[in-house]
Amino acid sequence: MVGWIDEWWLRALAGLIGSGIIAIAAYRFRSLSGSGAWSAVAMGTGFVTLGEPVWFGCLIAFFVTSTLWSKWKKRHRAKAKAEANYEKTGRRDAGQVWANGGVGLLLCAADAWLPSPGWLYAYIGVMAAVNADTWATEIGALSKSAPRSIMSGKVVPAGTSGAVTLLGSAAAFAGAALIGGVAAALLALQQHVGAAAGAWGGAAALVAAAAAAGLAGCFADSLLGATGQAMYRCRVCGSGTERGVHCGAAAERVRGFAWLNNDRVNLLSSLLAGVIGWALGTLLL
Repeated sequence: MVGWIDEWWLRALAGLIGSGIIAIAAYRFRSLSGSGAWSAVAMGTGFVTLGEPVWFGCLIAFFVTSTLWSKWKKRHRAKAKAEANYEKTGRRDAGQVWANGGVGLLLCAADAWLPSPGWLYAYIGVMAAVNADTWATEIGALSKSAPRSIMSGKVVPAGTSGAVTLLGSAAAFAGAALIGGVAAALLALQQHVGAAAGAWGGAAALVAAAAAAGLAGCFADSLLGATGQAMYRCRVCGSGTERGVHCGAAAERVRGFAWLNNDRVNLLSSLLAGVIGWALGTLLL
């Protein structure tokens, strides 16, 4: 018992130091706001304390790659045009941090309390979805082809919720598959690799499952964005936007539920991906 407590404190300390270093760097790199940095420290400490390397490794893979893609061609005209209509741009705040990683931390805690492979499979699905969505948003904004509504197939302005492009969809697939690849690699380094990897039928099956769950979550995000997410029309410039305030004035809500903003859309779609990840894992057990 004493040994377990000592290990718990050491893991918590390591998590606090490691996540603190990453959060400070991200804050200085203007990737996280103050609230986002504190949330990242709390989340990272929780993952390291409660989970094996595969848990916080997938989180780091998501954070690092999504940050790099968000900075890549940041000032490109196409990106700037799309981001003008997003609810949030620039630094990620606490709401975004918890929307992307909060479910994963709960799954990690559940696995620490009542160990089961299903928790990990669900987690991989969740992280695959949030990574896929971020890659699709950041890379898809650079598509030379006009985005189309996932509901009607009609061409819509860049930055419209529920719009998809072929480039963005390909990026989503790659982002989801990457999480599966990271998970497979980290599981291979753990002592119980035989049971974990064998249950999935190998690394290829794990990557495929992550890609499937992540892509499904990403498209669910687009469907929610095109239907239930709150959308507004600026009373000043007349443009459509996810923001309740635009051009310094309150915007008019034209569709969707007022409570369903982008962070909650991300949360709901990642939950769906987690269920799919759990189901695929169960089938492969």
